[in-house]
Amino acid sequence: MTAYSSPARIVETAAGPLPAAVAAISSAAIHTASPTAAAAPATVSSNMRGESAFMRSLKHWASVAVPPFLVLLAALVIWELASSGPKASLPSPSRIWSDSKDLIVDPFFVNGPQDIGLGLRVLTSLERVAIGFGLSAIAGILLGALIGQSVWAMRGLDPIFQVLRTVPPLAWLPISLAAFRDANPSAIFVIFITAIWPIIINTATGIRNIPQDYRNVAAVLRLNQAEFFWRVMIPSAAPYIFTGLRIGIGLSWLAIVAAEMLTGGVGIGFFIWDAWNSSRLSDIIVALAYIGVVGFLLDRLVAAVGHFATSGTQAS
Repeated sequence: MTAYSSPARIVETAAGPLPAAVAAISSAAIHTASPTAAAAPATVSSNMRGESAFMRSLKHWASVAVPPFLVLLAALVIWELASSGPKASLPSPSRIWSDSKDLIVDPFFVNGPQDIGLGLRVLTSLERVAIGFGLSAIAGILLGALIGQSVWAMRGLDPIFQVLRTVPPLAWLPISLAAFRDANPSAIFVIFITAIWPIIINTATGIRNIPQDYRNVAAVLRLNQAEFFWRVMIPSAAPYIFTGLRIGIGLSWLAIVAAEMLTGGVGIGFFIWDAWNSSRLSDIIVALAYIGVVGFLLDRLVAAVGHFATSGTQAS
């Protein structure tokens, strides 16, 4: 019996013409021997993506930090040149550093009842601001919701509030001193009466702008007044409320500095007034820098809380 074998199929490869079976084995061996060959491009691509993300983040922070730094540096240089003459009435930045270095380097020193660092004075002022602003936030949101929800409340209270909000903050200080007979609650009352008006006005505006569809759904679900307040009114008016809170916290910080200049104590406002009476202009300028930085941080803090609470939406 004779055996017949079919001729092997020949294929062209990089090594020349080979039988198909040999070419398949060679190709499999090559891929098995170098498993990282296919993974290398993915790794390189991943590294490139990581580097590009880092560079984007670096460029973003540089675009945010570099311009104000350059402007501040230029302002300090101009200030130094303008204040270096013999007839200059304000101290130069270099003189401020030499005169008030202890206030800048160590803001929390304690050498006596009134000889303390600016950091501790700022904390004392912030405590008063926290109490006064907290009370104004609670009362302002409740009154704003009442005015925005009730036409009769708006007609009765809105004209009175519009008159009272035009009274300067310090004009309330003699009234508060006569009523409380103590500097600390008087300063807190001045903060309260200063910050409450923008909170009331913005809350009322937000309540009046609640879509009618929301009110209809609340009526269908038969929500009571408390449920409607927490589930519909507050979430819908939140962007407006936080706009009022941001304005209120800024006015609170302004009011406490002015009130402390007159009521005394260990706050940052009294420090400025005492430094003026002692002709310490360098200390006053350092205190102003503290006030500006703290005010900026307070605004950013309320804005961050508002952004989180409203999921980034803004009042229009």
